[in-house]
Amino acid sequence: MSALRALARRLGHQKWFAAVLRLLVPADRLLGRLTKGRVVALGLVPSLVLTTTGRRSGRLRSNPLLYVPDGDAYVVIGSNWGQQHQPAWSLNLLAQPAAEVDVEGRRIPVRAELINGDERELLFARLVAEWPAYRTYVERAGGREIRVFRLVPVSPPAPAT
Repeated sequence: MSALRALARRLGHQKWFAAVLRLLVPADRLLGRLTKGRVVALGLVPSLVLTTTGRRSGRLRSNPLLYVPDGDAYVVIGSNWGQQHQPAWSLNLLAQPAAEVDVEGRRIPVRAELINGDERELLFARLVAEWPAYRTYVERAGGREIRVFRLVPVSPPAPAT
């Protein structure tokens, strides 16, 4: 683990650090778009760019997110840096589970599955192993359930014959 990554993981629990990173999300979003998902979160954690359809606007919305792999799928968490409201992208996925990820330079259509119960606990533990501050974010969220989603790749539709 690089020294910069180790430092980020240690500082991730600090409220000020989450606030600063939250402010950097637009720049990270732009970096992800320009590099087609090759560089997100400065390479400090495994990251992807999730594109959802806005539940009210119908417009495409992109967000850089940390993920952990789960077979061919990607697991993401709606921590929202420990804020007391759900991130908009998670509400968008509940309204329209079809989405797209840019990961390592590949654009992949996915379908989101909200994970609950024992499986959620297992996947949450894997997410915490990658970013320990998620435990702190749960405390800060004030009782809000922090959603965990599996983003499952889907095959593109077959061409009409």
